[in-house]
Amino acid sequence: MIKINSVENDIGTLYYQRYKRVSSVILNNYQHTVYNGFDIKRNIGTDMDRIDAMRAFVAVVTEGSFSKAAITMQLSPQLVSKYVAKLEEELHTRLLNRTTRKVSLTEAGSQYFTHAQQVLLSIDEMASQLGGLQQHPKGVLRISAPVSFALKHMAKLITDFQERYPSVTVDLQLSDRKVDIVEEGFDIALRIGQLQSSSLIAKQIAPIRVVLCASPEYLKAHGTPKQLEDLESHRYLHYSYMNVDTKGQIYKYLKTKQFKERSVFHSNNGDVLVEAAIAGGGLILQPTFIASEALSTGKLVVVLPEYEPSPLGLYAVYAHRKLLPHKVRCFIDFMTNYYGTPPYWDENIAYAPND
Repeated sequence: MIKINSVENDIGTLYYQRYKRVSSVILNNYQHTVYNGFDIKRNIGTDMDRIDAMRAFVAVVTEGSFSKAAITMQLSPQLVSKYVAKLEEELHTRLLNRTTRKVSLTEAGSQYFTHAQQVLLSIDEMASQLGGLQQHPKGVLRISAPVSFALKHMAKLITDFQERYPSVTVDLQLSDRKVDIVEEGFDIALRIGQLQSSSLIAKQIAPIRVVLCASPEYLKAHGTPKQLEDLESHRYLHYSYMNVDTKGQIYKYLKTKQFKERSVFHSNNGDVLVEAAIAGGGLILQPTFIASEALSTGKLVVVLPEYEPSPLGLYAVYAHRKLLPHKVRCFIDFMTNYYGTPPYWDENIAYAPND
């Protein structure tokens, strides 16, 4: 019996499961929408021939003709035509309407095209990742990250990552603005919030709690708020980039005119606001990854915990899933669960007294 170490075995299991999922897509989606009972065992010679035929069909649809598809695939038009014809024969259905002037999809062909694109993307991604396993990740990894999060929680992450992958050079750029990943040449951007739909791919790394808090000295002097309405008489230290449209009662309340007028201190940096709150400057609404040390030592205490909004997310955002560079995949995998569940900074947070 051949012995396989646990790491290799886990990797093999991962890709075996991925292959089964791809096969399931073929069996479930195609058989029920196009095959109409076609026996998957009656294939075009081999699995690779079937995939090549699928690629030929997708290329014809994408390029708009057999001749252009042949150029893209670096095959002869005759072979591309043969692939598609054999595919239709095996499926017992016409996928393309052909005339001397143009090629168009049939109804069945339209359904098949949609599923074929998904399957080919999964196959290419799997092949890319398998190929990456045979290589050591290397090169420059450009990362954009929020200032406060990076200063407090990324130095050790990068150090540990490079200890495991010494051939990767990390270029970490700190900014609280939303960078254009493609235009500015970043491999990954770390973003915090409730992400909007976009063409970018996002992987959640950790939940981000946001809490309302103040120093014990400030609360002793001005009183501890018991309900949202009590906030109107308090000083508020406002984070300039806060999205007040985020869901949660506390955010809705912060949008009111009365409370905004009590925002006597504005800053685009959360660390400054935390230090001001520790000094007795007022109330702040900040993520726990910034305020955790002050909260765990009692320099700040959470106020109105019953109105704590739903956690935001820390996301690794990147431009393309297909053919993802191995250095990027390794970093995303390394970050996943690195900070713990829940994150280590959420331990031992102090709350304001009830009376």
